[in-house]
Amino acid sequence: MQDRNRRASSIDGFAPRKPASRTIGFDAMKKPPEAFPGVGVTLSSYKPSTNATMSNRSFELPNPMQPYTEAPPRTKLKKSRVTKKKIAAIIVILLLIPTVWLGFKLFHNLGKVFHGNVLGILGTTKLKGEDTGHVNILLAGNSADDPLHQGAQLTDSIMILSINTKDNSGFMLSIPRDMWVDIPDYGHAKINETYVDGENEHFNENGYFPGGMGLLQKVIEQNFDINLDYYGLVDYNAFRDMVNAVGGIDLTIQSPDKRGLYDPSIDWTTHGPLVKLTNGTHTLNGQQALDLARARGDAYGSYGFPQSDFDRTQHQRQELLALRSKATSTGVIANPVRLSSLMDAIGNNIKTNFNLSEVHRAYDLTKNIPGGNIQSLSLNDAHGKNLLTNYTAFGGQSALIPAAGLDNFSDIQVFIKQMLSNNAVSREGATVVVLNGTDTSGVASKARQSLSSKGLSVTAIGDATTTQATSTIIDLSGGKMPATKQLLQQLYGNQITTTNPYPAYTADFIVIVGTDKLPKATNTTSQ
Repeated sequence: MQDRNRRASSIDGFAPRKPASRTIGFDAMKKPPEAFPGVGVTLSSYKPSTNATMSNRSFELPNPMQPYTEAPPRTKLKKSRVTKKKIAAIIVILLLIPTVWLGFKLFHNLGKVFHGNVLGILGTTKLKGEDTGHVNILLAGNSADDPLHQGAQLTDSIMILSINTKDNSGFMLSIPRDMWVDIPDYGHAKINETYVDGENEHFNENGYFPGGMGLLQKVIEQNFDINLDYYGLVDYNAFRDMVNAVGGIDLTIQSPDKRGLYDPSIDWTTHGPLVKLTNGTHTLNGQQALDLARARGDAYGSYGFPQSDFDRTQHQRQELLALRSKATSTGVIANPVRLSSLMDAIGNNIKTNFNLSEVHRAYDLTKNIPGGNIQSLSLNDAHGKNLLTNYTAFGGQSALIPAAGLDNFSDIQVFIKQMLSNNAVSREGATVVVLNGTDTSGVASKARQSLSSKGLSVTAIGDATTTQATSTIIDLSGGKMPATKQLLQQLYGNQITTTNPYPAYTADFIVIVGTDKLPKATNTTSQ
């Protein structure tokens, strides 16, 4: 009978309790009966003897007179719940990591380049020159850190960047590296030597930047009659690294040679030709952009560089505008990796006298200037006029001097003043021919006086072949001089054509004054 009542799962013939409170013996009772003292022992109360061995174990039973207590229930581990709040917190942390890193990068690199406390970037300070309407920045580039480049400290790239603070415009003017100038205490030399001379003599004069950039500032201000407010000295590596940081720049090659551009000079980085580009749009990486900025096309077998160094400086200005456009695009601003690389390129390769609060102000002034409102200027094509001429210096050096003569910078100064004018018509520098389309004499002469007083350059006057009842404007500017066109329309009406029936005259605009612009009391008696 006992075998029938035993459960299969029992090791002693009795039904066991739950493992957490199992007792040996009479497990159906909460307490062992007094008749069997010491029998109701729980598993947890067994204590092996200190003399126990693997072959001979003895167990000490608890005192039978102690009151019985059940073993405490087993504690259950709480399961961790992944809530929406936890997920959101994790996402926020992940988003903050790149933000904090970029913030560190920003302040680290800003501190390396600009003066003042890094927290100055949070405020703004009025810029020097802002009250006059123009902030002028001297930019110079060299290869000071390039051990393979002979004359690495020579500033082969010199440029003036002027920001018009009144009407969201500006211009970039390249100064040829071969310009022959009088360097104080050194005599006449090419202008690209000036920075090195200033660094060697530790130039330091009141009113000028310190070191080589200060001596270069003095030479330009004295000859060009322009105030320079800030400077930026850029190692060529910065340009290469910045182009790479933004993922390359798009540049359209429009060489007068149908084959494009080719300069077989060796690029010692790639061991290929310095430049080989077809006409059309190309995406240039940093090394390609740097090579194009250096190429003059003066090596044997070159093509597409008819103006040599002038072509080089033109490409530099084009590339700077392309870099500005790419760096301010959403694809770069919203990309932490590209933005971080761009900060590193700036921090490692640029020196300037801007402080951080001035940088903030400069950004506010320039962020709304469209790329098309920044004119690219060269002294060999100042509104169609070459202000430079070739010069052979002592020792047979080939150089450039003002077309007006050695050390005569008067025409260049007039051109720069024109570009610094707050009058958009004056800045465009359009040339105008006036023809008399009436039977009244003196009409063209009076028109020339009126237009000259408004800042226009009237290069010739004459008579039209026929009398016209309505004044006509012939626009030959190619759409590049909108302010001048608007002024002429206000004065002579809206009858405009781009067809020129007077090929003997070359100008940006030809104005034929018709009888509709004659005073009503005037008698039409003669031409």
